[in-house]
Amino acid sequence: MKRARLLIFPMLIVLILCACTDKNVKKEGKLNVVTSFYPMYIATANIVDGVSDINLKNLTSQTTGCLHDYQITTQDMIKLSDADVLVINGGGMENFIDKALSTYTELKIINASQNIKENHENEYKESHDEHHDHGENSHYWVSISLYIEQVKNIKDELCRIDVKNAFLYEMNANNYISKLEELKTKMHNSLDNIDNKNIVTFHEAFDYFAEEFDLDIVAVIEREPGTYPSSRDVAEIIDEIKDKNVNAIFVEPQYSRTAADTIARETHVNVYELDPIVTGELNKDAYINTMNKNLDVLENAFKG
Repeated sequence: MKRARLLIFPMLIVLILCACTDKNVKKEGKLNVVTSFYPMYIATANIVDGVSDINLKNLTSQTTGCLHDYQITTQDMIKLSDADVLVINGGGMENFIDKALSTYTELKIINASQNIKENHENEYKESHDEHHDHGENSHYWVSISLYIEQVKNIKDELCRIDVKNAFLYEMNANNYISKLEELKTKMHNSLDNIDNKNIVTFHEAFDYFAEEFDLDIVAVIEREPGTYPSSRDVAEIIDEIKDKNVNAIFVEPQYSRTAADTIARETHVNVYELDPIVTGELNKDAYINTMNKNLDVLENAFKG
């Protein structure tokens, strides 16, 4: 009997050690959630607000901007190695991470844009009697309506992964969505009755936003940030501005406005900054605060 006890004891030690090193065990009793970039962090921060056993981190620097040409870093890999859940925008925005994810087979991925493109295109087709295809544009969060869908997707998946905190996630998401709906109504009240909504934007970040508020983007300066338009492109944009009586050119604070300023000098159209909410402080109110600033900018631009 004594010998049996001696054999059982080391076996128990081994089992305990294995359990402690299991990837599925929460570190320090907490669920480690990592978000891919700034807008996903803001959405998730609102959903997990006040949930004590959540560690929330953002993968990329909040000064990175859109992830078009982003390269994964050693620090990113360290954050992923500690993560239980990764929240991504999806739609191709995080292509930089695909190879790295093959290393972390037990990491749970929440795709905030799951089914959004298909549902959105079908809804647009029904209401406009045509199919509106945004191609590979995955800047869904810049539309308040589509951002709300992303918040719902993140919330639903977190509820499945972490059932014991599901009630808190539901409550937080509902509160946040109510604030977003109020913001959307406020912006519609301000923008819906404007006559001339012809604008030029810096890149394709604002396509869904423009669709939501019925703005007409007659030209885009840089299809991809950092690809300076050719002389022919600039000439065509200038012609469009004059032909369509455009009264505002919008740039983004994250990128150079050199091309926009050149076009503005030739057309005598003012340049304004619209923020696609991809950089800033890691503050859960950042999305609503920035959208309110964007509304101020739009009201100024359309008055001019």
